[in-house]
Amino acid sequence: MRIELVQVPYEEKTVLSNLIQLYRYDSSEFDGHVLNNHGLYLYKYLDHQWTDEYRRPFIVKADGEIAGFVLLSLDVPKEYMKWSTAEKTNVISDFFIMRKYRRKGIGQHIACLLFEEFKGSWEVRQTAANQSAYTFWKHVISNYKNNDYQENFLKNEKWNGPVFVFETGTNSMS
Repeated sequence: MRIELVQVPYEEKTVLSNLIQLYRYDSSEFDGHVLNNHGLYLYKYLDHQWTDEYRRPFIVKADGEIAGFVLLSLDVPKEYMKWSTAEKTNVISDFFIMRKYRRKGIGQHIACLLFEEFKGSWEVRQTAANQSAYTFWKHVISNYKNNDYQENFLKNEKWNGPVFVFETGTNSMS
């Protein structure tokens, strides 16, 4: 299977917007997102993917077919991090692989591709109730970092869930 990660140009914003609807529906049982009066899930940071220099929106493709998306935030200052103390940290803001492509190694392949492409400090977090996301990220990061990472649980007014913190560019699988 050919797996690709393609940065989304602004002209294809609608494609990302449509995928975000599937993602929000899929995760609504864990994070409480509700439909608005038009039957849509709101995502207030959609346009920010192209206006904020530190954001990178990507579409995941498997054999040429759309399989999901990833929204990254790069070099985020430490005052905006949940747990990382690095001066600048990379964050996976949102990560979605469509159900038909799950458990096929696509998500792990994409995550490792991102860790290799954007070296440095990383913070990956999940909602506490989303056990499948936690299991996925623990497996991916444990394998990628050969268990060389920090895992913490944060519960406050801004976040409730596990947080993985690690460095790429050292001790990673290549």
